Parts: sequence; C-alpha cells; structure tokens
Amino acid sequence: MSRPWDADPAASFVRRLGKSPKELGTTSDDDDCPDVWQLDNGDIAVIGRDLTDEYRSRLPEGVHISRDERLVIIPGRTLTSAKSDIPDA
Repeated sequence: MSRPWDADPAASFVRRLGKSPKELGTTSDDDDCPDVWQLDNGDIAVIGRDLTDEYRSRLPEGVHISRDERLVIIPGRTLTSAKSDIPDA
C-alpha cells in the first residue's frame, strides 16, 4: 500500500524559516541547533530533539508514530519566529 505522502530524500534545503538558533539564543555552539527549513519541494524539515521513545506511550488518542517517523521537539520560540515565513493555507 502506498502512502498519500512520503518524504523525498532528494529534496534540498532552500531557506530557513524564522531566525537562526544563534539569534534566538537556543544554541551555544554548532552541536545544538533546533531549526526549521523549507525544502525545494515545499516540504518542511524540522531539526530538534528526538523524544519519540519518551512520548510514544502517552500520545493523544488517534495520534500514531510509524516505525520510520520520529517525534521531534523544538523550542516554542523557534516555531514562533518561523510564523511570518509560513504562508497561510
């Protein structure tokens, strides 16, 4: 069975959405950089902490994480700063 949507591993990074981690004060060096990026195919890449295992047993009703998916946490200010770069639906 094919999925209605799947990530394209060949997509390239086009532009950061919002401010850089350094501008937001969410990093102290290059090893700790939560971020949000638009890819050339329109998809969004989120860089954050993988907390899939910590959240899997307490997901809300109807929420599922496939074996090839990860639950990623980013600082709220990272997404808030990206808001102006994300078009309305």
